[in-house]
Amino acid sequence: MQELEEDEEELYEHHRIVVEKGQELVRLDKYLMMRMQNATRNKIQNGIDLGLVKVNDIVTKASYKVKPFDVVTVSLPHPPREGGIEPENIPLDIVYEDDDLLVVNKPAGMVVHPAFGHWEGTLVNALVYHFQNLPTHRNGEARPGLVHRIDKETSGLLVIAKNDYAMTHLAKQFFDHSIERTYYALVWGELKNEEGTVTGHIGRSIKDRKIRAVFPDGSVGKHAVTHYKVLKSLRYVSLVKCNLETGRTHQIRVHFKHIGHPLFNDSTYGGDKILRGTLFSKYEQYVGNCFKICPRHALHAKSLGFIHPTTGEFMQFDTDLPEDMQNLLEKWEKYVNNE
Repeated sequence: MQELEEDEEELYEHHRIVVEKGQELVRLDKYLMMRMQNATRNKIQNGIDLGLVKVNDIVTKASYKVKPFDVVTVSLPHPPREGGIEPENIPLDIVYEDDDLLVVNKPAGMVVHPAFGHWEGTLVNALVYHFQNLPTHRNGEARPGLVHRIDKETSGLLVIAKNDYAMTHLAKQFFDHSIERTYYALVWGELKNEEGTVTGHIGRSIKDRKIRAVFPDGSVGKHAVTHYKVLKSLRYVSLVKCNLETGRTHQIRVHFKHIGHPLFNDSTYGGDKILRGTLFSKYEQYVGNCFKICPRHALHAKSLGFIHPTTGEFMQFDTDLPEDMQNLLEKWEKYVNNE
């Protein structure tokens, strides 16, 4: 601890969090777990023990109860890396490219942009290696070329801007909800209606700030609309096509959880348990094998449509389902057909 105190002037502030007005009393380590999604409890507790975390400029213990308007800071012995993204020679699956933009097919498991706990191996690390002078967005945040993003475990299409004009033009289309986005998801159970719309405000869950929830009365969160159509009904699971009218964090995952059909193997929203079917050991073993085939939530950003910033032409791109979701779907089809 003495060594840390001597080197204290060499610490750099990485995070400054002002605790929300309505925050209930909660332990400091638990609060940081909720706010810093990519950090493990171990790392947070070690940081607190080393004096790297302060509340109102005072080093405190993990058991300290965070209260509204506390200022929590996290400092580390190296400068923040948001401003200096390390270029990495990571192959990109480029579906389309011209002078203004490119469309990439992101694999499941790849984080889109660097953040705490994920400074390397992201899509942005790959982009800054392969392309020079990509524009930034969102008040100059270090997210070169990014107009939108998808979750780490979601696979599929993203459009990347290569200059400021394209960035502005595409960002406005997202803001106006004129971008056409289609996702394929495998969800638990059979839906009552072949087609439908899920509407409900989405915001941070009051019980668990790390996840989102639906607030039907609109008291919390932002307006969100998901249109869906059932493509295959397989008794225990269903393949659905989803079109987003809005683009909220975890929107499809949260909306389908809300209507009682969580995405298959979505550990965040309860889809990693057996939610339909029997409790026989053979069936449990079968579902366990399905989880291994697709070890992530079964969601793919399949198609993307937008107006080209320069030509004014409407462009539409489509991808096949990735191998893990194809294999998963085939396995469920065989199981239902052989019953």
